[in-house]
Amino acid sequence: MAWTTPRLDPERSRRRLQILAELAGARAVRQRERRQRVRSEQLKQLITTRRSIAG
Repeated sequence: MAWTTPRLDPERSRRRLQILAELAGARAVRQRERRQRVRSEQLKQLITTRRSIAG
């Protein structure tokens, strides 16, 4: 006997896909901000290091 899953109604499926898309978008924004923050921290560290060497 094969397992069958009940089909979701179309409205529920649409809402589910919309929520998943919004979550993916939010995740992408967080990753972009995290990368930007890491880059700025690395740049600050580089500037500090160069100042201490040149100073």
